[in-house]
Amino acid sequence: MRIRASHPLSLLVEVTVSAVFLGTVAGCGSLKEADGGTEVLAHRVQKVAAAWDGSTAAATWRAGYHPMGDVIELPRGGLRSKADKQAYEDQSFVLRGELPATRPQEGRVAWAEGESLTRPLAGVDESYKALAGAHDEGRPHLTVTRAKLGEMTLATSRGPATAPAWLFTLEGYASPLKRAAAIPSKLPPPPIRRARDVPGYPLHRLVQIAADGRSVTVVALHGVCDDGPMVDVLETRGSVVLSASVKSRQNGGYCTKQGKLQEVTVKLDRPVGDRVLLDAHTGQPIPYKPPHGPSPSWS
Repeated sequence: MRIRASHPLSLLVEVTVSAVFLGTVAGCGSLKEADGGTEVLAHRVQKVAAAWDGSTAAATWRAGYHPMGDVIELPRGGLRSKADKQAYEDQSFVLRGELPATRPQEGRVAWAEGESLTRPLAGVDESYKALAGAHDEGRPHLTVTRAKLGEMTLATSRGPATAPAWLFTLEGYASPLKRAAAIPSKLPPPPIRRARDVPGYPLHRLVQIAADGRSVTVVALHGVCDDGPMVDVLETRGSVVLSASVKSRQNGGYCTKQGKLQEVTVKLDRPVGDRVLLDAHTGQPIPYKPPHGPSPSWS
């Protein structure tokens, strides 16, 4: 096993956030400035990989259904107008039809290799409420006229899967908006505790795994007094462990407890496959969080 440094390959978005959190995590500054910080973090990464590889938690994770991509699929061709796109972002929906009164209690999630898993299904009311927030009269909105149970394909921890989904017919669109209905499996208890006194920060979230599985994009946290985040990777047969730290700023100076979120793309030696994608600091799988709330796997 070896740890390979993977410097930011694409810095796609930068968002200033309130980060009292920065003051509560060890290493609020340069990793190199910490006493033996590099070695401490490297040792932590090795411990996380060793704890997960071959563990009951890893076996449970691989046997489960964990979405790692958006659980919503827009109508074919996407939303056509700026007003419709804004309505979707604002979760501005209006229901003009009747939702199904009954539903199956369970449905089958299937993978290409022939494996499948039966999962309980979320109701259509619950799924609609997850899409729709408060609608203000006079503002752009999307109109739902009917809904039925169907299927959609989405990314999971075991690769692409076909899963039951609620298909919402939108006024003015020939194809429906889909939302996955299968309830994800619970996260297994991690075989290692969250790190203490380890430089760097936990990763904020997973953005995406590339279609070929050879790179992952994550959002990393860093402070306003450093030169940005670094994300290193340790690949083993059973896991991909990412560890986030920061690049030091040479001129020093006063550092406020303020932080930024920045996207970082990390290249891998081989596709993620069914390996567990882990955060070195938390010792847990890195959560995928879609735009409209957290993935149910981490709720």
